[in-house]
Amino acid sequence: MKLFFSFLLSGSLLMGTAPAAMAQQAPSPYRTDLLKDGAIITGLTALSVTGLYLVQQKSGLDEAGLAALNKNDVPKFDRFVAGKYSERAQTASDILCYGAAMTVAPGLLALNPAARGRYGQVAALYLETMLATDALFTMTVGTVTRYRPYLYGAEGGNSRSGKIATNSFFAGHTAHSATGTFFAAKVFHDFNPDSPAQPYVWGAAAVIPAAVAYYRMEAGKHFLSDNIVGYVVGATVGVVVPQLHKTAGRTGVSLLPMQGLNVNGHAYSGLLLSKRL
Repeated sequence: MKLFFSFLLSGSLLMGTAPAAMAQQAPSPYRTDLLKDGAIITGLTALSVTGLYLVQQKSGLDEAGLAALNKNDVPKFDRFVAGKYSERAQTASDILCYGAAMTVAPGLLALNPAARGRYGQVAALYLETMLATDALFTMTVGTVTRYRPYLYGAEGGNSRSGKIATNSFFAGHTAHSATGTFFAAKVFHDFNPDSPAQPYVWGAAAVIPAAVAYYRMEAGKHFLSDNIVGYVVGATVGVVVPQLHKTAGRTGVSLLPMQGLNVNGHAYSGLLLSKRL
């Protein structure tokens, strides 16, 4: 589903905004390049596909393996989650992750006047950011086997013996939702550095993936440590990728042409060192 979402956007987002329209807009805080960022997106997509392939090569537990699981073998830090299972909590986590965090949060940037004129560039950055998280997630679950908490109880139905039951580390829903919300907060901050809404935007960015993590534990899908790692990975990627594309124009040092007459009436010209704050 995440890969389909990424491919759906990739055709139009990399092109950004037409040059004529961009000339009438305020400078963007970001610099993107069609070839460079296109190559990065292609590489991240390849890693995601590779990770998905590795996941498909895993195998679940048979009846004997399931019977041998003991929640006392789970580290004390995570043990309180072992045996939990709730389909309602799973549905809630899906709605929060795919709805609020991955769709609504970045989509709301289109309503912001400062970001709206550059939304093609913003959406391209979002695609690259989300694929970075997806690559880290799929490669990890494809190579690490950790049994989901619900296997330590009696519920789970047919999914108890499936390969997906080995994908507890790390929490993908939490990671992707944190990427979506922290990306939106970071981009809002960079386009609107003086906005009084900053604390509320960052607060919402932090709370939504935390709620996703809570419901993933209630659903028996991930342990606390899985969610902590997922939260940190998602939030870090959501902030770092846009930051790596920041331009230096607003805070960098530049040379400005200078000319005029000195006190003796002689003409002069030169360069003035100027720092933008």
